[in-house]
Amino acid sequence: MSLSHCNRRHTLLGLGLALAMPGVGALAQASRVTVKDASGEVSVPLKPKTVLVYDLAALDIIQSLGGDVQGVPNVVTMPKFLSQYADAAKYPQVGSLFEPDYEKLKALKPDLIISGGRTLPKLAELRKYAPVLDITIGDGNQVPQVFRNIRAIAAAYGVPEKGEQEIRLIEREIASVKSRASGKGSMLFVMTNGGKMSVYGAGSRFDMLYSTFGATPVKDKIEVSKHGQAVSFEYLLKTNPDWLLVLDRDAAIGREGASAEQLLDNKLVHATKAWRNKQVVYLNAMNWYVLSNAGPTAIKENLKQLSDAFAPAM
Repeated sequence: MSLSHCNRRHTLLGLGLALAMPGVGALAQASRVTVKDASGEVSVPLKPKTVLVYDLAALDIIQSLGGDVQGVPNVVTMPKFLSQYADAAKYPQVGSLFEPDYEKLKALKPDLIISGGRTLPKLAELRKYAPVLDITIGDGNQVPQVFRNIRAIAAAYGVPEKGEQEIRLIEREIASVKSRASGKGSMLFVMTNGGKMSVYGAGSRFDMLYSTFGATPVKDKIEVSKHGQAVSFEYLLKTNPDWLLVLDRDAAIGREGASAEQLLDNKLVHATKAWRNKQVVYLNAMNWYVLSNAGPTAIKENLKQLSDAFAPAM
């Protein structure tokens, strides 16, 4: 066999192997994925080995997709469905929802950090340690943002089909609740906090209730702000909604004090249509406030609660 024939044979063999197997360049490219997050687009590792999380909705998404994490925020109380993450021996605590523990970050050497709205001021600093997936949810038009986050995390974990499955489940539950909310009359979202009250309307941080779940807002124009519009008991009687949907912030953050039920148990509230018709709903405070109604399990639990409340009377 001539030398030139031998070289040609090796060249063809090498070409065959290259066609049969992905090249090094293809493997390198496949090791990352570009996803959309609250900041725009970000390139993150595909199937990262060390993921640190600073948002409970992110934990909800990851758990729903069957993924795992290697670091979690330190919170006063974990929701029951996220109770496994309270095991500090298995899941190291890497700071609070507001303040990362940078020493822990250095020690754990993350491949990916997932943060939310409460960690937003620390975003630039977090990016010094690893790529950051920002799943902050803004006011208004929130469900598409939730779906964006589910898709982004599902893509990073290499399970996009599971993300789409979760989205379809949520969409079906939303359609069911929306049909039940139709024709139920006006509704007002009230948050109690330290013995005081504020209300939230369309376009607020709890806009999902109105724009997506089908609640009809009261006719009064409500100021859109982070802490809601401060109101009195007289305001509740003046607007006189058919339904009061109440979030107890003290319960959500584990702070002792008068409960929302105690606070609203007075003559002025008793005179409202909502109270007289037994249409005061005390919402799952942890899901609505701490998780910001932004994880699959939290949303489905909230939809179930609303669906039960709006069910036709037997």
